[in-house]
Amino acid sequence: MRARRLRSGLKGWGGVGAMAVACALAVVFALLLPVVRSPGDPGGTGNGPGGGFGSDSGSGGQGVAHGSQARAAEECTDPEKQTLAPADSDGPAIDAIQGREGEKRKLVVGVDQNSFRWGYRDPNSRGAAQLEGFDIDLVHRIAEDILGDEDAVQFKAIPTDQRIPAIRDGRVDMVVRTMTINCDRLEDVAFSAPYFRTGQQVLAPKSSDITGYDGTLAGKRICTAAGSTALSTLEQDREDGGLAAGADLSTTVPNQLDCLVRLQLGEVDAVVTDGALAASQAAQDPTVELKGDSFTTEYYGVAMKKDADDLVRRVNRILADWRADETDGWQHSYEEWLSETMDDAAKSRPPAPQYLRKS
Repeated sequence: MRARRLRSGLKGWGGVGAMAVACALAVVFALLLPVVRSPGDPGGTGNGPGGGFGSDSGSGGQGVAHGSQARAAEECTDPEKQTLAPADSDGPAIDAIQGREGEKRKLVVGVDQNSFRWGYRDPNSRGAAQLEGFDIDLVHRIAEDILGDEDAVQFKAIPTDQRIPAIRDGRVDMVVRTMTINCDRLEDVAFSAPYFRTGQQVLAPKSSDITGYDGTLAGKRICTAAGSTALSTLEQDREDGGLAAGADLSTTVPNQLDCLVRLQLGEVDAVVTDGALAASQAAQDPTVELKGDSFTTEYYGVAMKKDADDLVRRVNRILADWRADETDGWQHSYEEWLSETMDDAAKSRPPAPQYLRKS
């Protein structure tokens, strides 16, 4: 992969400065990148590969499963293994992507544009401040394999709770956005093999008396992203009696970075999110820090339509090559984007994939 991205000079934003920059960037970048909006939003454009919103897209949030979905989720084990074996053969999903003509011959991918070192625009970079980060490297790798051009990508900024609806409605071909593989989501989308290991973790001000995911969260206001694994995990723990008494989960936001802003404003006492994202947020603001260890083990995967078997198999083959590539692969991207905010690549590298899904 070409050396088009330099290491970011963004070492830490700090306090109110971080809040101001984060808010300003969110506004400016929203004007630069197409945004996948919720179907009820009158500003939604519906200009994805499917050309519009499906009639059921408003029901695609990723909260706690109910009814038959909940029963199916209970039967699911090892969700990170429920994927198809790698293959190079084309099929209808890949044919449709390769069959696009002219300027439309691009891979349409839902990403984040505000997650530092994952999918973001570096305000210190010169020129157009292109999207960059660990997830963005993977997107370019997939585009290069399928379309022969790593830049043949249409990025779409996508809120956390719109990741599944955007896939189901055909607004994107896939989502590469620090998306955890779990049983509930397997009811709606297909996942690749894991490409990153993480876990839920607590982020709070350094001055806070919070020590981790424990009794010190009692009575505290906790921010999570709507439709996130963090929110569903905390809601389940509250139902099961595992969450500290009186913890307030009422603050949810469309995008994870908004939680950092709420924390800086003093509107919440803590943030719960994936440890990998929390580490990046701590790097943005030196007044906050990770509290305690991760209290879950989770894996990020590339999400696609359930029936896009050929695309799932191709992405799994691309991931296998990316992990094995010692020059420009997984380790290279880790060192470029994450080594300054995370302490050990071995903890983040996913285990050898298993492909238990047959069809």
